[in-house]
Amino acid sequence: MFDIGFSELLVIAVVALVVLGPERLPKAARFAGLWVRRARNQWDSVKQELERELQAEEIKRQMQDVRQGMQDTENQLRASGEAIRREAQQAQQQGDDLVQEVRAPAPADLPPHMSTAPDADVPVPESAAPEPMPVTTPEAGATPPQSTERQP
Repeated sequence: MFDIGFSELLVIAVVALVVLGPERLPKAARFAGLWVRRARNQWDSVKQELERELQAEEIKRQMQDVRQGMQDTENQLRASGEAIRREAQQAQQQGDDLVQEVRAPAPADLPPHMSTAPDADVPVPESAAPEPMPVTTPEAGATPPQSTERQP
């Protein structure tokens, strides 16, 4: 701490023995030790206080960084959600437009080879329409079909 070597300590001990004498030297050594211990304790206390403050500042900084990151992420998510909503609305509008185009064409706009099906507003080509069933009439002198059941 003070960078004192053994030779300096020996000189201080000899001077203290001569000045204080052998009777008061042990008390003076205890007193000096007490003050050195108190000084070290104070120094350690100050050092620990500074370390705690530095740690608290570091924690505050980290919390601030996390909050900022959370806000950035929240803003990105909101922007993405808005973009998705706009795209969904555009897709819905396009789908509605397509449905309207398919369901409600003007009859004058249909080509001559197309007709509308009776149960729908969707144009159907005449070639795709079902053919009517031929109606047959019984010929003269023909017998009606017999049932295979026996009559009692």
